[in-house]
Amino acid sequence: MSGYEESTNMVTFDYSQYYAYEDTSSAPCDLSNLEDFGKVFLPTVYVLVFILGFLGNSLVVCVLVKHRNQTNLTDICLFNLALSDLLFVLTLPFYAHYSVVRKWTFGDFMCRFASGSHNTGFYSSIFFMVVMTMDRYIVIIHTHKAARYRTVRAGVALSLIVWMLSLSVSLPDFIFTKVNESEGSSCRYDPQSDAWKHYNIFTANILGLMIPLLVMVVCYSKIIPILMKMRSTKKHRVVKLIISIVVAFFIFWAPYNISLFLRFLKTKLPGDECTLEKNLRLSVTLTETFAYTHCCLNPIIYAFVGQKFMRRVLQLLKECVPWIPLSATIDFSNSSLRKSSAASRSSEVTSTFIK
Repeated sequence: MSGYEESTNMVTFDYSQYYAYEDTSSAPCDLSNLEDFGKVFLPTVYVLVFILGFLGNSLVVCVLVKHRNQTNLTDICLFNLALSDLLFVLTLPFYAHYSVVRKWTFGDFMCRFASGSHNTGFYSSIFFMVVMTMDRYIVIIHTHKAARYRTVRAGVALSLIVWMLSLSVSLPDFIFTKVNESEGSSCRYDPQSDAWKHYNIFTANILGLMIPLLVMVVCYSKIIPILMKMRSTKKHRVVKLIISIVVAFFIFWAPYNISLFLRFLKTKLPGDECTLEKNLRLSVTLTETFAYTHCCLNPIIYAFVGQKFMRRVLQLLKECVPWIPLSATIDFSNSSLRKSSAASRSSEVTSTFIK
């Protein structure tokens, strides 16, 4: 997904072509300002997202591995969501370097591997969010049937299916992305078929936004009324969390997908062609980097909001960094957890949101 560009309606990772404008029927369009902007803006944001995303998701993985003996389906989904985001952010340093030098210096294998891994991480992250949404829907709407499938074995099998689906969707990027030495060592998605040229745009919009958003809206719209009827001290907090999940997903990914689709339709849009090209490329750049920061929020939205999980995080930090005074915070978390548990025994439902 990084650096999606269209040159003759083609999606590509080619940052050296990012600001090129090909139009033989008119004078060249000066995009030098965009080039200077992207050369500074893209690597800066990519590095920040890499650092924050790596630290947050690594912490989630470490906590869940440490407490693997207490694993349930929710923990398995959280673990795989964190792995997906880690796979996603680990490709960003390559593209940060690429956006600066505007040459791919890591070879053809890494060009294909980085492109495919980037998309695999992106789709698996989205798909695991959908799985967690559907899991919560079944737990709350079909409570009596939930125990039949919410086993560790089912969670592992479901995770394998999601990873295989994500890999399958990303397979064209492994196959068609390659280094083109004739264009200044560019790493670009360059299939011969027109259908495959538009593949990433439509899969990003349909599988990466429309279907996941529809599932979230439908499931959570049925969950919220039931939660509001429960006698739980956590219900308002859970409802706020649900709204935050849906709104955050839409705000972070919708602008980027809309920008990609507008670039696909750019020949049919009114206005000066050069100005339109500048605005669309700037829009893709800004919305893309903004969307990537969502992987930094996933640990906060899905894991760190829970008192039990935060207590585990603080305990792990205390063990790894013993000189940091965290004992008071851990005690507070423990007392809060006990108080919350005593206040409501319908926590099995709400705990699928706040652990």
